[in-house]
Amino acid sequence: MKKRIITAELLQNFKKMLVNEERSSNTIEKYLRDIRRFADFMNGMIIDKSLVLEYKAYLENSFALTSANSMIAALNTFLKFVGWTDMCIKQFKVQRKTYCSEESELTKQEYIALVRAAEHKKNERLSLLIQTICATGIRVSELEFITVEAINYGEAIVSCKGKSRKVFIVKDLCKKLQKYAKEHNITSGSIFITKSGKPISRCNIWREMKALCEQAGVNPNKVFPHNLRHLFARTFYRIEKDIAKLADILGHESINTTRIYIISSGTEHRRKLENMRLII
Repeated sequence: MKKRIITAELLQNFKKMLVNEERSSNTIEKYLRDIRRFADFMNGMIIDKSLVLEYKAYLENSFALTSANSMIAALNTFLKFVGWTDMCIKQFKVQRKTYCSEESELTKQEYIALVRAAEHKKNERLSLLIQTICATGIRVSELEFITVEAINYGEAIVSCKGKSRKVFIVKDLCKKLQKYAKEHNITSGSIFITKSGKPISRCNIWREMKALCEQAGVNPNKVFPHNLRHLFARTFYRIEKDIAKLADILGHESINTTRIYIISSGTEHRRKLENMRLII
């Protein structure tokens, strides 16, 4: 049997496979990072099932189970690619949460405070960027599809993970973005760009949002772009109560993913239990 060792060539071929499967750049980056973590754990040793199970135990003790499962998913994809299917391992069973921690849920009031803080700092681009993600539910990686053409038409065609979906842009947001584009001489293409005309990087958006926390009075642990998408999802679901439609809007393949987005806070969950009034 050929020795099972992860080489640079195997990683490069794995990357080519992910590219050919049209995985997103973020997914490819994560998968490669996860496989490199596994390779570091192996430290040049010949891979066998017992070592893979040791790695699984390491993940269980070092990461949240949801994070560990995402790393196992990446590892299993790699193992299947190289033909080492007998090395694949099962993911951890995680009980579905009925409510989320208040420390992680961004409220509408906190969202408004962040927008006001951005305006106070004279950072109109950041203010509009935050409102755009929260009002459309798009991913931060999809901001490039919010173009001059899209805001003039009132909708954007977003391409992600090999699929396209239509994203509606409300009138008030269109007006604000049109005004911003005109003032900054952006006549076509993406709205949210740097001075050099390049799309704003995820890291810069993250850093700028974190810088608002103190003035906005919001816990930094809940301030990141994806939490705006969660706020959109919860707000939409409270109005529509249609999880299938919400999944389509968010671009989710599985409704199970969408369920994670609409989990209510512990306070709201407790209030619902109190309203049942089952104590005599």
